[in-house]
Amino acid sequence: MIQPVRIGHLVLKVRDLDRSAKFYTEILGLREVDRFDQGNDHMVFFAWKDNHHDLAIYKVGDGAEGPKNDQVGLAHVAFELADEEALRRGYRFLKERGVHIDELEDHGVSHSVYFRDPDGNAIEIFSNTTPDQWPGGVRPPVAQINPLTLED
Repeated sequence: MIQPVRIGHLVLKVRDLDRSAKFYTEILGLREVDRFDQGNDHMVFFAWKDNHHDLAIYKVGDGAEGPKNDQVGLAHVAFELADEEALRRGYRFLKERGVHIDELEDHGVSHSVYFRDPDGNAIEIFSNTTPDQWPGGVRPPVAQINPLTLED
């Protein structure tokens, strides 16, 4: 049996490397660590701290079809934030930058904001809830979808 210790990195397909690199650095705050251009392969690599890369984007071309909700594949990428206040700041930041918010959801164990990158890849930013937020101090089920309000 294979026993991974964690997810090492994620690669997303995009149409325009520069446009997407700008989104991932300026909106999500990732640090660009490398670029790869060889033949038909064009990629940009990003990291947060000391990992060689946490996320990469791979250019598939301007005419590439966008992701669809009813196709097999990645549903979304989730980025954990430090706490609820960081999630509120992130939500405000996205709105100030004109990023369309798809959904705000209270999952019981976490609070989430869903939006899309310039190519339609779904992204979630979330903060885990703490025991003081759980009814009776008991962790709720993992699978819940309830409305969430982050407006002040």
